[in-house]
Amino acid sequence: MDEVIVGRVTHYFPRVEVAVVELADDELRVGDSIRVLGTTSNFTQAIGSMEIDHSPVEIVRAGEEVAVRVVERARVGDLVFRIKPHAHIDGLSIGQEGPAP
Repeated sequence: MDEVIVGRVTHYFPRVEVAVVELADDELRVGDSIRVLGTTSNFTQAIGSMEIDHSPVEIVRAGEEVAVRVVERARVGDLVFRIKPHAHIDGLSIGQEGPAP
């Protein structure tokens, strides 16, 4: 699977297990899979919900800050990647070479 960096954690609220992510590039949608990676953080999860100013949102774009409930502790400065699944056709990933003739 490919990973595309989309932002960085700017705040973490441990009591509610929410990370605030500032998107620097691309976009995030509810249902996307993300990876949070830092010096001591390294986990993946699907985004179940997102909020901007305590209002639910389905999609956020570069330049916005969004609150995301996380499954593990995130730390300020952690990088956030969106995981792009490979498309599969007949057991082959697109871009992957098949068996030699």
